[in-house]
Amino acid sequence: MAIENFVYKNPVKIIFGQNQIPKLSKNIAKDKKVLILYGGSSARKYGTLDKVKDALKGYNIGEFDGIPANPTYEKCMEAVKLIKAENYDYLLAVGGGSVIDATKFISIAVFVDNPLDFFYWGDNEVIMAKKALPFGTVLTIPATGSEMNSGGVITFIERKAKYSFASNVTYPEFSILDPTLTYTLPKKQLANGIVDTFVHVMEQYLTYPVDAKIQDYFAEGILKTLIDIAPDVMDESKNQDYATRANFMWAATNGLNRYIACGVPEDWATHKLGHELTERFGIDHGRTLAVVLPSLMNVMRDVKKDKIIQYGKNIFGITDGSDEEKIDKAIQKTREFFESLEVTTHLGDYKVTEKDTEEIVDRLVKRGRTAFGENDVVTVEKMRMIYKGAI
Repeated sequence: MAIENFVYKNPVKIIFGQNQIPKLSKNIAKDKKVLILYGGSSARKYGTLDKVKDALKGYNIGEFDGIPANPTYEKCMEAVKLIKAENYDYLLAVGGGSVIDATKFISIAVFVDNPLDFFYWGDNEVIMAKKALPFGTVLTIPATGSEMNSGGVITFIERKAKYSFASNVTYPEFSILDPTLTYTLPKKQLANGIVDTFVHVMEQYLTYPVDAKIQDYFAEGILKTLIDIAPDVMDESKNQDYATRANFMWAATNGLNRYIACGVPEDWATHKLGHELTERFGIDHGRTLAVVLPSLMNVMRDVKKDKIIQYGKNIFGITDGSDEEKIDKAIQKTREFFESLEVTTHLGDYKVTEKDTEEIVDRLVKRGRTAFGENDVVTVEKMRMIYKGAI
């Protein structure tokens, strides 16, 4: 097999490094009425919001806060109402992936009467948005890569479900990536970000070979970087190690700016199954991935055999034993890496039972979500096996 045909376009301007927030005024037109969107109190507590406001002195600005860790449609629509009432014409997301995802959805929702029409309620639909408010981002939490892609995830409380979306008009105009903004992040958030980034890469890498050497080596480079820097990222005595945090932030962005997906098959079943756990039990997104991925690797070992063996060899140096033994070792090494971050790889630690997971799969079937993964190889039966193996 050979690398598949692809088209790659990414219009996001990246402004990377220390003390970059003042450059906001060079990237947002002076005549724009800017709505700053953010999550909880940390943006205010640690001074990021003040830095943003200082950079936008002389601008007509407003604020919208309270965007939750799993942004909801309902909260997004509150922002839409405010934007329409106050005639804001530029959005600035200050935060992590949740704030940026919400901003993306808000940017297109303001132009339609019923934003629900964007969704077909199937699986991972590309929505047909034609217009969006322009927006930029100031990234504070490395994890999702949302600062350099067009996708997002929104939670629908009424439907008790999370849905992915993407469009051609939901790319940020620019993203400011200042690694020093990560210095105040708690260990739990840092661990979640490392796992999320790691699994983003695995979703685009751990499928089957198509001889896409550039993509494979780039993906493996990100994985090895995460493993190398993880101990220092998690070491509280090194929370102001700029080089470490810079590598972490850039790894997270490259993990999902869609470059490593060029010309290769993608999976995303780990994310789909993880989203259900977050919605149902409130488990942090990154932590759901840590319980699902090792089990998925085991259940899907036959169809992913070649890439798991390649992964084990190139990431962990696994060369001894039979193919089955190499696969077992690669899965175990993956578990050990997540556990080294104090992130469990077992659903049972969250008091989730096999009965609970059966109900989740039944609900997926009712919503018509009966196959995930590359070539839809993760069937309903496989979903049940993956959840069961994760307990």
